[in-house]
Amino acid sequence: MTSTSAGGVRDLRYEPEEQPPPALALGLGFQFAMLTVAGIVLTPAIVVRAAGGSEDFLAWAAFAALAISGVTTVLQAVRVGRIGSGHVLLMGTSAAFIAVCVTALIEGGPGLLATLVTLSALFQFGLSTQLSLLRRVLTPTVCGTVIMLIPVTLMPIMFGMLGDVPEGSSPAAAPASVFATLVVTVGVTLRATGVGRLWAPVVGIASGCAVASAFGLYNTQLIAEASWVGLPAGGWPGFDLQFGVAFWSLLPAFVFVTLIGAIETIGDSVAIQRVSRRKPRATDYRVVQGAVTADGVGNLLSGLAATVPNTTYSSSVSVTDITGVASRTVGVYIGAIFIVLAFLPKFMGLILAIPGPVAGAYTIVLMSTLFVLGMRVVVEDGVDYRKGIVAGVGFWIGLGFQNGLIFADQLGAWSGLLENGMTAGGLAAILMTLFLELTRPRPHRLRTALETSAYPAIDKFLTEFAKTRGWNEAMTDRLRAVGEETLLTLIRQDEESGKRRLQISARNDGRAAELEFVAATEESNIEDRIAMLGDRVAGQQAEQEVSLRLLRHLASSVRHQQYHETDVVTVRVEASA
Repeated sequence: MTSTSAGGVRDLRYEPEEQPPPALALGLGFQFAMLTVAGIVLTPAIVVRAAGGSEDFLAWAAFAALAISGVTTVLQAVRVGRIGSGHVLLMGTSAAFIAVCVTALIEGGPGLLATLVTLSALFQFGLSTQLSLLRRVLTPTVCGTVIMLIPVTLMPIMFGMLGDVPEGSSPAAAPASVFATLVVTVGVTLRATGVGRLWAPVVGIASGCAVASAFGLYNTQLIAEASWVGLPAGGWPGFDLQFGVAFWSLLPAFVFVTLIGAIETIGDSVAIQRVSRRKPRATDYRVVQGAVTADGVGNLLSGLAATVPNTTYSSSVSVTDITGVASRTVGVYIGAIFIVLAFLPKFMGLILAIPGPVAGAYTIVLMSTLFVLGMRVVVEDGVDYRKGIVAGVGFWIGLGFQNGLIFADQLGAWSGLLENGMTAGGLAAILMTLFLELTRPRPHRLRTALETSAYPAIDKFLTEFAKTRGWNEAMTDRLRAVGEETLLTLIRQDEESGKRRLQISARNDGRAAELEFVAATEESNIEDRIAMLGDRVAGQQAEQEVSLRLLRHLASSVRHQQYHETDVVTVRVEASA
């Protein structure tokens, strides 16, 4: 694993823009691909088999999922315009979609699945463009609650697969296959370290298949009948444009799961930036927006192809951190390998032949990890009694509706929407968060031009805000100074055209003031510029750094979130004891 020196510089071999030797890049790309290809193909296999779909459609769905994962992995790496992160972010099928995709296939077949995935992908494009506006609603508490509810909605499918064996099979076949898969997967995960731990799912599935083969559960005929190179036997199923009851009852659930996929992508794109640079940098939310947009492209392609949508894989961060290679060239190789493997039916058959009990046991481990991830997202945000109520009530409402324990016979037209636990619980968490936001003390706001001539208005605004809070002269002077230095820092040194607008919000937070400056995008990041300040500078550079130095001295924290077209600078100023 890469280490960090005392000066904060990571021992990274290759940053995203640097070019490793082709042999090294290809070798790492092959390793990355082998770690994830089974999961990418297995997810649509679980969905189609749980819904009772045909083998031809299964072959098509797996082919399309792997090919689309390859295309979007390349897109994430190379970054076309505002699409893509420019980092090594593996794309693959999302386990979060299993429950809703199974329901869609049961209710309306592949055509309904294609329509729902396509429309929910359009929502994700809108989300990526308006990410800055949703930062107060899509809180870590809301996101973590919905992530915890995903395994709840999948429980009936997950446990049902454990006994999915052909008639006449030995009574010990399913239990032995499940036991082998669980024991090996969990054992390797608990005891292995480094790269070895990342191979736990592959080793566990292989062990389960070996035991299943001894009982005749592994379908070797599927592999024997598949050609070495070619296209799947199935084909594109088309769209279902009837927009009936099933469509309208499932659309909110698909939008929620798409939101969860976007949240996972946001987390992965923030994490990959942290492990891809030798010197720490502030998170660039333009990279995050690009990653979410590329994820949306993948979901759109998945909808057009009628397969399970995809998302970024967190293993990208782990492997990059372990190997110390963050070159986007590796991402291109990974995507290319996925695309090549999609056109090898023999290889696809090797994965699609995995028996139901093995796939079910693998899904138990996967969903357990997802549940813990949701808890961690909630806890890492800092759990006070308000956040605890949002997470706890939202989770139990979702669990109750999922199991038909809350007014199951009295919901009427709402039953189709609320019988999905993730939708019901997620909606409850969002409504509680909106209530908290709307009932907070309203911030004082000022809108003005982003230019030095706006300073008198800003100074008067902050003085009046401090007066209404009853703060003393020292705190008032600190607020005024922070306002001035933040304004000067945001203004371009070579341009004061006045075309850009600035909105300032001031809110009381106990013994501190939280000032939020929302303006047009600046190329450099204020957090990075503060972090890079040296002890001594001279000449013009010293003059340019005065505002940054004063801001660092006056504020207790400065956070700069950069989005396309928008800057959000949040400055916290604490009162002296």
